Amino acid sequence: MRQRLRAALEGLNVDYADIRFDEERKTEITLGNGRVEKMAVFSPRGGHVRAYVNGAKAIASFSRLEDARGAAERTAAAARAAAAHGNRPVRLAEAPVVDREFAVFTAHDPRSISLREKHDLLRDYEALATAVPDVVMTQFMYADSYAQRAFANTQGTAVSHEHLISHILGVVVGRRGDAVRRAYFAVGGSSDFGRLVNREEMLRESLATLDELLSAKPAVAGVYPVVVDPYGAGVFIHEAFGHTSEADLVLHEPVLRERLALGAEIGSTILNVVDDPTLPDRGGSYSVDDEGVLGRRTRLITAGKVAGRLHSRETAAALGEPITGNCRASDAGFEPLVRMSNTIIESGTSSLDEMIASIDDGYYVAGGAGGQGGIDFTFGARWARRIRGGKLGEMVSDANLSGNLFRTLKGISMVGDDQLLFEYFDCGKGSFDGVQMTTRICAGAPHIKIDNITVGGVSE
Repeated sequence: MRQRLRAALEGLNVDYADIRFDEERKTEITLGNGRVEKMAVFSPRGGHVRAYVNGAKAIASFSRLEDARGAAERTAAAARAAAAHGNRPVRLAEAPVVDREFAVFTAHDPRSISLREKHDLLRDYEALATAVPDVVMTQFMYADSYAQRAFANTQGTAVSHEHLISHILGVVVGRRGDAVRRAYFAVGGSSDFGRLVNREEMLRESLATLDELLSAKPAVAGVYPVVVDPYGAGVFIHEAFGHTSEADLVLHEPVLRERLALGAEIGSTILNVVDDPTLPDRGGSYSVDDEGVLGRRTRLITAGKVAGRLHSRETAAALGEPITGNCRASDAGFEPLVRMSNTIIESGTSSLDEMIASIDDGYYVAGGAGGQGGIDFTFGARWARRIRGGKLGEMVSDANLSGNLFRTLKGISMVGDDQLLFEYFDCGKGSFDGVQMTTRICAGAPHIKIDNITVGGVSE
């Protein structure tokens, strides 16, 4: 397929052009309250072209591989026409020529598992949840995707690569009196179907937490020291900081770009953050991005200072910084944009027991339950426990966290030695052609202690 894409770009009379084509096979099963809501196997496919002439850029999508040449010619003509009117030239950073195939290998390939087996596994997990008293609603979703993607450009790069991922996500709603709470079950996020089976104990733990949460009183509002578990810390670093490291978002924000200048001190000296698509068999792992650039580990924060940011070839040229291989599209209907891969707070040296013992009055906060990222952020916790006298106490509900990104990063006084990466994760990011959702992304962290942060709740 990559050779056909190469041929589609020949003789276009442009400064630069690239083209990609996706062939994908997806399986999706959804069970809700014991009933099948969705069971589908489908095969989307399509392509995308970009052409640049004298700093002007044109893009187009197409549906069939045999239409690649025509789409490339039309896109090149549009770029030449736009060049006569452009006033903001687009440049591309230099990138090595890559001519390779990248195949996927896995111990338990979900493509070899029947639709019946996938359904039965999902049904068994849902049955475990529906048998619990006070559960009023369940929804369990299975999904897998196998994608073959080829890419070529006029500079000689031609790559083909595969991506395979499967996961299960369960949402369980419980009600006791006026209290309505949720539990979550998320496993997979890799090419290995084996990670989805025999996970009943993880689901039972989530259901036990739900049972306790249904009787919990709300958190008491105030400013406290908190210990954040790896899931909550992973959501925090992804939403509040990771997106500000995506160069297409900061390119036109001079104030933010100044505050996040390379070398700027923005966090505690014990804080280190990386983005790494080269980790084996993780949701955000890949060999090459959708500009034909090899994925690489990028240090975002080193000892509390900004060490790098994530780039496409366009943003790297605009800011005069190295390419990182982080330009990706969710599918062929979209132009690629800068996306995180596996974004992680690196492990420190503190134990969880040491963190809890260091707090006289505060909270242990677990999980991320949505919110608003950015310089001023708000995140919901799935549950929390009060800490008094250095010991964990009762569970509380509605413990939302809010604060300023830079003050919070500098307020991280302890970083745990127990790093954990999400199994399932997803992220949406908007562009001019719509919101691109992807599950090919991941985050992780150890426990962290933040000295002062606002905890939402009720008045004491």
